[in-house]
Amino acid sequence: MTDDTLLPFDLPSVHRKKLTVDFAGGNQSSDGGLLLLRQAERKLGVCRRLADAMPDRRNPSRICHEMFEMVMARVSAIACGHEDAIDLDRLRHDPLLKLAVGRCPDSGAPLASQSTISRLENAPSRTEAARLTAALVDQAGTTVKPRQQEILDIDDTFCAAHGGQQLAFWNAHHDERGFASMHIYHVASGTPVVTILRPARTPKGTEVRTVIKHVTKRLRRHWPKTRIIWRGDSHYGRVEAMEWAEDNDADYIFGLAGNAALDALVAETADYLRLHHAMSSKAKLRSFASFMYQAGSWKRPRKVVARLECSLQPVAGETGMRQEVDIRYVVTSLKGSARHLYENVYCQRGQMENLIKLHKAQLASDRMSCHSATANQVRLVLHTAAFWLMHGVRAAIPQTNPLAKGEFATIRERLIKIGARVIEHIARIRVQLPTSCPERARFRAVALGLMPSGP
Repeated sequence: MTDDTLLPFDLPSVHRKKLTVDFAGGNQSSDGGLLLLRQAERKLGVCRRLADAMPDRRNPSRICHEMFEMVMARVSAIACGHEDAIDLDRLRHDPLLKLAVGRCPDSGAPLASQSTISRLENAPSRTEAARLTAALVDQAGTTVKPRQQEILDIDDTFCAAHGGQQLAFWNAHHDERGFASMHIYHVASGTPVVTILRPARTPKGTEVRTVIKHVTKRLRRHWPKTRIIWRGDSHYGRVEAMEWAEDNDADYIFGLAGNAALDALVAETADYLRLHHAMSSKAKLRSFASFMYQAGSWKRPRKVVARLECSLQPVAGETGMRQEVDIRYVVTSLKGSARHLYENVYCQRGQMENLIKLHKAQLASDRMSCHSATANQVRLVLHTAAFWLMHGVRAAIPQTNPLAKGEFATIRERLIKIGARVIEHIARIRVQLPTSCPERARFRAVALGLMPSGP
């Protein structure tokens, strides 16, 4: 025998019954939900797509780990909460992780170790990392069924750097060095389109235009009859991006920073709002206005929507209250009333903050600890693939179930972190989940729901 067997040991008794613990329970895994992730991958094919786009310069005669196996193992581990590559050192013998990548749980060879996974992340060049990033756009384009119009949200989030990583930049607002990864999501489905590593600074107009141009052109290969609408805050309301969208049959709705010229155009509306608020018993009153406006750097006038909100606010250092009007501006190429464009279109971009939280906080996509910026971009791609798998599992939950709108952390706790015993026979692999599993009916429904339709 080559495996050591630890001796059983006793713990304090329960109701005068002796309590003995041993390690003879068979081959088990703590991540029974890997079965669901495997089914989600078979349906979506995101890891297979990334593996096909990943460069492989190894000698074919000496390969022990196929590209898909390494990508699938890394992405599945991230989805299960094992965010670092070093976790693969202890997971490479996990029977269900081996099963998820296509290896037999007992007779199959161990999976790739941390060093192999780290080489995988550092192998692509800048051009190859860009090809991997473009594969994510293709994943969204081929998976999402488009409608006549589709809205794409674009925003960035701060990720702290811990060391001498390339592209790390000092951010005065967060008072530390880090990155501002750019995220783009498809609004209707909540799926990620692409995630791009960038320094922690406000994006320039040329940078925003470049991203919008490449993503739009890539998506139009799959959505030739769909009109794409870009939505973002004032960081992305750049004249370069708006001009490109207008010249290339795309629409936009961006936040617009206020200034004295804009305030003068809505001054009369603000005065009327103050008067009505003073005569009203309501705590807040809102009013909307739309007009054509041309800034000094713009070549043409554009439609601007203003939201005005009047309320009583405390005076600093005093006990009284005073009336104040808060004004927010939006620039857009869309048609419609000012109230509809602001409340029903622009304000809905707040949902993107929740999607970024899923990506960053619950899938740990801010753990970009590689020195190379290219390697960190590859890691972002892998974390985005984990988002796809978790989203696929959640989408298979019946909509009448509250878990269908649950966060990834909740789904991981309820459906992924389930103990499972794996038994490999000559002609069958049997996975035994706990009889006491509280989510057994839902687990079965999701697993069967991810099965391909047809005979």
